[in-house]
Formats: sequence, structure tokens, C-alpha cells
Amino acid sequence: LLLLLLLLLLLFCGTCVMSSTWKAPIVSPNEEKLKLYNSLTREKDVFVPKNGNQVTWYGCGPTVYDASHMGHARSYITFDIMRRVLRDYFKYDVLYVMNITDLDDKIILKARQQYLFEKYVKEGCTEKDTVLTDINEAAETLKKKIDSPDTLPEKKETYSRSMASLEGGLQALKEVSNVTHDDLVAAAEAARDALYVVLDKRMGATVSDQSIFTSVPLKWEEEFHKDLNALNVEAPDVLKRVTEVIPEIATFIEKIISNGFAYESNGSVYFDVTAFKADPNHHYLKLVPEAGQSIDLLMEGEGALASEGDEKKTPFDFALWKKSKAGEPEWDSPWGKGRPGWHIECSVMASEVLGESMDIHSGGVDLKFPHHDNELAQSEAYFGNDQWVNYFIHAGHLHIKGHKMSKSLKNFITIKEALATYTSRQIRFMFLLSPWYATLDYSDDAMETAMVYEKSFNEFFLNIQSALHETKAHTFTKFDAEDVNLASQFQKTKADIHTALCDSIDTPTVMRLSRELMSSVNKYMQAKDSTSQKPQAAILRQIGTFLTQLLRTFGVISSNSEIGFPTSSSTSSLNDAILPKMLEFARIREAVRKVALANKDKAVLQLCDVVRDDVLPNLGVRLEDKELGPVVKLVDREILMKEREQELAMKAEKERKKKEAAERKARDEAEKKEKAKTKPEEMFLNDPAYSKFDAKGIPTHDNEGEPLPKTATKKVAKLWKQQEKLHNKYFGDGKKK
Repeated sequence: LLLLLLLLLLLFCGTCVMSSTWKAPIVSPNEEKLKLYNSLTREKDVFVPKNGNQVTWYGCGPTVYDASHMGHARSYITFDIMRRVLRDYFKYDVLYVMNITDLDDKIILKARQQYLFEKYVKEGCTEKDTVLTDINEAAETLKKKIDSPDTLPEKKETYSRSMASLEGGLQALKEVSNVTHDDLVAAAEAARDALYVVLDKRMGATVSDQSIFTSVPLKWEEEFHKDLNALNVEAPDVLKRVTEVIPEIATFIEKIISNGFAYESNGSVYFDVTAFKADPNHHYLKLVPEAGQSIDLLMEGEGALASEGDEKKTPFDFALWKKSKAGEPEWDSPWGKGRPGWHIECSVMASEVLGESMDIHSGGVDLKFPHHDNELAQSEAYFGNDQWVNYFIHAGHLHIKGHKMSKSLKNFITIKEALATYTSRQIRFMFLLSPWYATLDYSDDAMETAMVYEKSFNEFFLNIQSALHETKAHTFTKFDAEDVNLASQFQKTKADIHTALCDSIDTPTVMRLSRELMSSVNKYMQAKDSTSQKPQAAILRQIGTFLTQLLRTFGVISSNSEIGFPTSSSTSSLNDAILPKMLEFARIREAVRKVALANKDKAVLQLCDVVRDDVLPNLGVRLEDKELGPVVKLVDREILMKEREQELAMKAEKERKKKEAAERKARDEAEKKEKAKTKPEEMFLNDPAYSKFDAKGIPTHDNEGEPLPKTATKKVAKLWKQQEKLHNKYFGDGKKK
């Protein structure tokens, strides 16, 4: 009995101890969840993959018929950033599928016109009169487009530029007396854009060699991949091409017909929009319902080679399969020789890999209608469901000078051209500083802001590396108030960055928060320097590593460096072997510099500056003179030399402005002095506007003998006083008269 009581007592006491020493933490009901701006709802929706941690994603790839431009980069860099964030930050297992559209009306026209023009240059440029006739015909065609009231203003600009080129070449040819073949070719080249249309109209139907239609996409696909690699855009997990799935497209269309949502007409197959809209289980135009009556946009989606006539039941039906006409590539199908429509291509390529539904579908905002809306309709008609895509995301337009960057408008900057001026890192910073779904203006100002951010990060990382090098590893000192404040701000910044990334991957806010954190760290290190204290190495390393990893997640940094941007192998070697010796050299130089300052030895001080500004940057060393001692940073030589060039350019610009200001001041002073020569009593006497004056020479009557109104009298009196003051300043005794 005693033992039983003892056990009960122990059990009771144990329960009391347990209940009094531990309380379960409260689970936050407001835990952040990733939301994505979904074009299907036009809201930020909580992201819930359909299969646990796995994410299926299809991205619309390029139509490869010309060089990729920065408008394309807008989409591919944007979705590369988002893909990396989903995978590397939120730790999703992402399967990313992208297509290459290597069969399309634009490709057919480009290949055909290019072939015919090259043939014309080789065989047709033989007679001056013939070439003049052809160019004049091309000019007439172009003029009709320019004069048409239906032509958009930006298109008129494009056509006008083509006309100016054509007219210049035409005039040059007319002025040549002894015409050579090169003269005829030069005139044709100047009229190339307009001749494309004329030659295709004449002879397009005669092109029958199928290889002509493959050469253009093969060339430009290869260039596209090179461009993406140069921009550090990761390759897709799966790449699909239209020409590789033609039989599968035909099979896909057959099922849509059997499901009652498509019909054959004259060898082509069209999607039956009326039947689809009438079905209670389906919804048409989920993305842009307001575009339901836009025939122009719909026809643009049908392509420049769309069949004309009454083949469709309604104008809103769109082509799934196009009967090939003469001069077009063709494949066998149940409906005869033909080729796929544009929209069906993506439906088949995506469904082949991802099945009857996917988590994410992405593309440029200009693809919403008709392409993506029709993709949704035909895919859901095939699978018999009403949600082929759960989250549709669209990258915003990239504008240049207020207009959408576009090949058709010929106002585009190719990716290669952009990379000749800016680095891929700077371009990516520009995109990070703008919401991914918003319109972004590509401009010098936008790139300058991006470069400012790049420099801020680079300087910050160099400061961290320098501070860590000065501090022994695993050194811990007592935390003071400044240390606690920085650690607290770091934790808060990480939480705020997480909130921003959950908010539809809000990279502009992340960039702002990162810059604010860097500013706080810089102030923290300056405060430590001012009191001769060492900063907390552990905090600096954590912050430097965190921000480096953040930029790595965004694709800004591609290496595995612990802190900072990647450096060349030569710089890495300097870090390991030279930095301690450079620090010692910097201290010796500083000692010499202090003696020179004390003795006011300008020659030695100038040599110290030459070492800092000219010699060391050539070795990849940046030396900074600080109040508490020199700081050495090892940087890529190319970066330092470019910085030096920019510094000298800014100095020269400052001197130029200073000189201009001095010259302007001297000129103004001379003009004032010249004006001051006139005595106030004489300034109005020869003015024909006045006929009578008082004793001081101030006008009292106008040229018709009428007394001046009160306002006019006040005005001339004020002018007289100003002249008196000016005259006395230069020629008087300085006293009021």
C-alpha cells in the first residue's frame, strides 16, 4: 500500500513538473504562403501545386525567324528568375517545359521572301530599267500602307523608314550613268523590305523546296539558345519543337472533332467557338473576355497566310489545321496536305509532357488573346475538363520610347546589341527592379539605376570581405547595443524578404530591403571603425552569405562563391597569396603619406595618389584611404579600369561644366558692363515708342502724344531705376542718386 501511494505521488509530482515547466508554442495563424498573380483571376492567388511539392510548368518559347530582342529577354529572364525562386527558395521540384515554334506563317513568309530576294539579287538585277520598275512598284505598295487610315501610327513610322531607305537607293541609282551590277544590288538592298512583298506576291507560290522552310528556324533557334546562355537563363528541362509533333497534332485535332468542338472545311479544320461556348461545362475567353468581339486580334492570330473566304461557320472560329497552299510546307493528314494552326501547337506540345492539366503556364502579356485563350479552349475541348491550367502568368511588355518593342515595328534592340553595351548581370538587375507583370521601359535611366544597384552590392561585398580578412576566424567578442541592433535588423529583413517573395515574387521590394540592410551594415562598420572596435565577424559573414545566396537564387550570381560576385582565377590567387603583403604595403604607403602631409611635400603626395589611382588598379587592387587606416580590396582588373575610366570621364565632364560656367559668367558680366554704359537719363530718348520725357529722361507720353497709363509709367520708372543701379555699379561712385 505504501509503495502504491509513493508511485501515485511520483506520478502526480511528475505531472505537475511537466505542466509547469513547458508550454506548447502558439502556432501563428498568419503564416506566409506563396501567392502568384494569376491572369485567370486577375488576383494574387495562393499557390497550391496539384501534386504535393512537384510543380509542372509550360512556357511559350520563341517563334524563330529573326534575332531575339530585349522584349523576348523580358519574358525569359523574368520566368528564369521565378523558376529559380520556386526551386531554390521555396524548394519546389519544378519540371519546366518550353517549346520552339519552328513552323509558323511568319517563318514561312520570312524563309520564302528571303529566298526569293536572294535569287532576285543573283539573277534579276541585270537591267537598270527592270530594277527601277520593280522598286517603283514596291514603292507604290509601301505608299498605300503609309496612306491607309487603318495603319497604326507606329507602323506608319516603320513604313516611312523603309520608304526613306528605298527612295535614297532609287535616287542614287538614277544618278548613275554607267550602271554596274553592284549598283543595282545596292538599290535593291535599300528597297529590301518593300521588294520582299512584291517578289513574294509574284513568285511566292512557285517555292516548292521544303528545305527552304527549315533553314531559317534552324539558324535562329541556335542563335536563341546562345542568347539565353549569354543572359544566364537556364535551359528548360524539356524542349519541344512543332515539326517533331505533326502526327500527334493531327491525332489531337481528330479527338476535338469527335468531341463535337471542331469541323473540317475545304481541307482545313476549325475550332467551333459557338459549340464550345454553348457547352455548360466549358468557358471561352477566360483570360481576356473583353476581347470577344475583336476580329482584328483574332485574325492576327490566324497568321498572314490565313485562307480567305467563307470556310468558317463564324468569323470567330480559328484554325486548328490549315490546308497548305502553293509555296507553303505541307504534311499528310486525314484532311489532306496541310500544316498546324498556331494555337494547337502549344496545346499538343504541353499536353504530351504534362498531361491533362498543369500548375503553371507562362508567356508574354501580348499572348493572352488570342493565343492563350484559344489554347485553353482547344485543350479543354480535347480533355473534357474546364481547367487545363491552374495558374497563368504573363510577363509585362518591354517598351522603348513609349512603344512596345517589336520585330514588326523594327524598333527592337537585339539581345546581342544590348550585351555589347551592358552585362547580363546589369540587365537582370533591371528586370529585378520592376514587377514581373508590369510594363517596363528599356532606357538609359533604367539601366543606370540597375548599375547603381550592382555597384552597391559589389562595394558591400568587398567591404565585408575586407572586414572579415582583418578579423580572425571564429572570433567572438561581447555583443554591444550596435551588434544586437544589427542582428535584430538582419532577422527582420529576412522575414520581410520572405514576405515579399510570398507576395507574387515581389523582387523590387526585395531589392529595396537588401539595399537598406547593406546601408545599415556599412553604417555599423563605420561606427565600429570610429571607436577602433572590431565588428562581429559572424554577423557580417551571415549577412554577406545571405545576400550572396539571394542573388544566386535570382540568377545574378552563377558561381558558388561564399560571399560576393565571382572573380577571375587571377583575383582569387591574389586573395590567397598577395592580400596580406598588399595590406603591409598599404600601411607603409600610409606612413609615408602622413609624413608628406606633415611636411606639405606635394611631389610625394602626388606619387602616393598615382600608386593608388593608376598603378594598383592595373593589378586588380583597389586601395582606399580611410581615416583609421588604409583598406585594400581585390577586384577584377577590368572592373577597376572601367571605374577609373568613368571617374576620369566624370572629372573631365565636371571640369568642362566648370569652364562653361566661368565662360558664361564672364560673358554675362561683359554684357552687363556693355549695357551699363548707357546713362539712365538717355536710355529712353531714342525709343520711338515715346514722345515726351521728364527731367530724368523717364517717358511721360507715348508716340501719339497721349499720357502714359499709370501701369506703363510704373514700368518705365522701374526700368530707369534698374539702369541707374547698373550704371552706377560700373561707372558711378556707387551711391544712390
